[in-house]
Amino acid sequence: MLKKIFLNPEEKLRDGWWVVIFFNILIAFLFPLIILADKYAVEITIIHQAFLIFIVSIICQFLRKNPIGNVTGNINKKWFSELVMGVGIGALLMILPAVVLTLLGYVSWQINAISYSTLISGVILFISVAIAEELLFRGFLFQRLIASIGEWPAQFIIAGLFLLTHLNNPGMTGVVKIFASINIFIASLLFGLVYLKTKSLAMPIGLHFMANFTQGTLLGFGVSGDKEPSLVIPNFNNAPLWLSGGAFGIEASVLGLFFLIVITFMVGFNYDFNNRFISKNVLKN
Repeated sequence: MLKKIFLNPEEKLRDGWWVVIFFNILIAFLFPLIILADKYAVEITIIHQAFLIFIVSIICQFLRKNPIGNVTGNINKKWFSELVMGVGIGALLMILPAVVLTLLGYVSWQINAISYSTLISGVILFISVAIAEELLFRGFLFQRLIASIGEWPAQFIIAGLFLLTHLNNPGMTGVVKIFASINIFIASLLFGLVYLKTKSLAMPIGLHFMANFTQGTLLGFGVSGDKEPSLVIPNFNNAPLWLSGGAFGIEASVLGLFFLIVITFMVGFNYDFNNRFISKNVLKN
């Protein structure tokens, strides 16, 4: 009886225990890192976080005697084509609501002179954020949860965790908090859907990166409440917070939510990433 708690019928450790192992290894690495960072007054950057999560994922896969490619997808031509497709979807996700906001007359634009180094810094920042968060929320943890409890229970658990990690972001107040919370939750479902469609982290990383990069570095909106140097500066013309998202970013607006839902439904129900539209149920991949 005790054996069945730990092992499945194939005599392998149950996937739920691998979730526990993942968190324990992550904590075992993270605590000393936090202590050292505090002692030497250095910051644990998002690049460090991405590297740490990647190392922990490799260790867990090594213990399971499986390659890391089973988590990330095999790095090949198809992987990079999916990355590019994700970049395209991510750009549309932010450009479309910005265009509508402009056409409605609620925002005007001012060119901002920034250096190439600042632009490159934005690329590095948002790539690191995308890699760290997709490895954590769509990588080993998500995949073990899917194997343990199924796709949609795993999707909702991860979306809840994804939302929790953003609840203390700057600007999460009032109506903005409502739209931002719904948007973040659905965005997690979208990232999970593109993983389920492709069985690779390439498209989720590309989508996540370009949505943030377009919203922040290119268009000058906040990115989940954080402000970065940008190519253009949006000037709001009495736009209500529910329509503009305020300092949090256009993702926290009704327009951002509308286009997020549209794209999520396109991905979930109809779009086949072999470049054709087909009718399929979201639960089938």
